[in-house]
Amino acid sequence: QVQLVESGGGLVQAGGSLRLSCAASGSIFRINTMGWYRQAPGKQRELVAQIISTSTTNYVDSVKGRFTISRDNGKNTVYLQMNSLKPEDTAVYYCNLQQPSRIYWGQGTQVTVSS
Repeated sequence: QVQLVESGGGLVQAGGSLRLSCAASGSIFRINTMGWYRQAPGKQRELVAQIISTSTTNYVDSVKGRFTISRDNGKNTVYLQMNSLKPEDTAVYYCNLQQPSRIYWGQGTQVTVSS
């Protein structure tokens, strides 16, 4: 059983910053991929950023240079530092853990960026 607990969402003005955290507990494999997806109203869920095992990262083009994903393997926690936020970043952000044969999701945290 794996549980993902997210925190750090909220309301921020355009140009501001937020840091999301996601702590994983349970049967966590050493080799896995953790990441963040988001879903805005009326849109499909999209990958924002992911980090594979220790250091390989991927970002959607729209957040490159503004968002940074990192992880603390000792704490099984992944972070998403979001800077220079824009109104179009408004969405529910979901933590994601990919392990062999199984994918897990967090409950989601709302990020709202006002103009």
